[in-house]
Amino acid sequence: MNEKEIFDRIQKGDEKALEFLYKKYYRMMTKMVISNSGTEEEARDIYQEALIVFWQKATSGNLVMTSKISTYIYSICQNLWRKELDRKKRLSNEEKDSAVSIDTETPEKERIIAQCIEQLGETCKKVLMYYYFDEISMQDIAEKLGFANTDTAKTKKYKCKKKLDELVKAQYSEQDFLD
Repeated sequence: MNEKEIFDRIQKGDEKALEFLYKKYYRMMTKMVISNSGTEEEARDIYQEALIVFWQKATSGNLVMTSKISTYIYSICQNLWRKELDRKKRLSNEEKDSAVSIDTETPEKERIIAQCIEQLGETCKKVLMYYYFDEISMQDIAEKLGFANTDTAKTKKYKCKKKLDELVKAQYSEQDFLD
């Protein structure tokens, strides 16, 4: 089968043509993911997801092929894998961030932190209290406070934490935090 025949058959919903594509490009597509920090399983998942995207676009009748099918599917795989890597990086950063908590071991430290939090704006107060004291997830914070998405909530938390750090450093010396 040539490219045109394969594409025409897929546009008509021929699953055998899709199976043919799956087998034909499997090694090429999975190699791209594996060579970019992915596992065999992740590569297979990304490739299958890319084929689903290709199938949906082709059967919708809105796809006009201006390149080889392999090039088109490869670019879908690349985009999906980039998104997955970004997601992993965000999760990794969130885990590191949640490991860093506000140190409130003594009543004095707690009082200082509470005083500084009170000086922040209402949104910052809520974000920091929800995250550090109530241990609410970023997703839930985004929903509670009406942020566009989790990333917006993370950015806000980062800025508020930075503002809190600056307030503490400006108003208190290291001696205030030493036992």
